[in-house]
Amino acid sequence: MSIETGQRKWHGSVSGIVDSPVDKVWTIVSQTKRLSEWMPMVERCTDLAGDEGIPGYVRLVSGFMFPQQDGERSWIKERLVAMDTTSHNYVYQMEASNVGLDGSVNSLKLIDYGDDSTLVNWSFEIDPLEGALEDSIIDYLGFLYKSCINRIQGAIEAASKKVSVTC
Repeated sequence: MSIETGQRKWHGSVSGIVDSPVDKVWTIVSQTKRLSEWMPMVERCTDLAGDEGIPGYVRLVSGFMFPQQDGERSWIKERLVAMDTTSHNYVYQMEASNVGLDGSVNSLKLIDYGDDSTLVNWSFEIDPLEGALEDSIIDYLGFLYKSCINRIQGAIEAASKKVSVTC
């Protein structure tokens, strides 16, 4: 449950280096159908409205992103707010969920780090959650998102193996 708006937002960000060129990283992280390749807690991602990559696009992400007391899968309905393929960044806003993060904003930005490596920066902004400690929530989200960043390289390598086997 969110506290009334007007309160200051809680912010966090995590970063990591991926040993692949920015274009290869972008190919993995910018496609909804590839989320489960680098987000292990995502089981399904469904298009709901609009066209992927175009602001206004809406998707439903489900899986075990956030533990539920009843053991059910979490789900989050997200709207693409902005995507810039040239500067390799996008912003999604959580519109509805069963995890209490409605209104949260997640931004992913890729920066060419040289030597065929990419800096991935994932920042997030959430409304304060009633009954939760800010540091605990920010730490948990940071851990969750950092674990995703750490899986991008493996997703790229797995995709390369699939391509070379089928050619």
